[in-house]
Amino acid sequence: MSQAHQIEQAAATLRQGGVIAYPTEAVWGLGCDPDNEEALARLLRLKRRDPAKGVILVAASIDQFDAWLEGLPAEQQAPLAASWPGPNTWLVPHNGRSLPLVHGEHDRVALRVSAHPLVAALCEAFGGPIVSTSANVASEPPAMSADEVRTLFGTELDAVVEGELGGLARPSTIRDLVSGRVLRS
Repeated sequence: MSQAHQIEQAAATLRQGGVIAYPTEAVWGLGCDPDNEEALARLLRLKRRDPAKGVILVAASIDQFDAWLEGLPAEQQAPLAASWPGPNTWLVPHNGRSLPLVHGEHDRVALRVSAHPLVAALCEAFGGPIVSTSANVASEPPAMSADEVRTLFGTELDAVVEGELGGLARPSTIRDLVSGRVLRS
């Protein structure tokens, strides 16, 4: 099956409320539709992740985050545009746009525009941002291959998109847009 066909199938799976695994820049990720509460809850159960922590959303372009960035002053949008696409996750005010399972107990939501061609193609095919959280059980090391993902989650995933990691040694830097504080480097 071609990668383009896999991506189209994965996007359809996301639209139907499925949970998928896919390679990102540094580790394998799990994803779902960020507007589907059942899919979010299922993804968090698979990871055994505390819902209070929230998850990262990844997009193909800054334009896919328009609804999240609406009303943000130009001087706050500038660092986003300057650092995307790339391994930079920004915490921005969620302004009521995200479901509680996306932002957790925080008043901000984590956003990243991916430079990984497969992730970008997946978001394009889906038509917007998707959840991007490491493919692991909470506090365990993340999966580094499709085989590791299948070993960890077996048939509990609805799709595994085959592909290569993006070559980065570690996950994205996380910064708070308002304060400028680095939370993970």
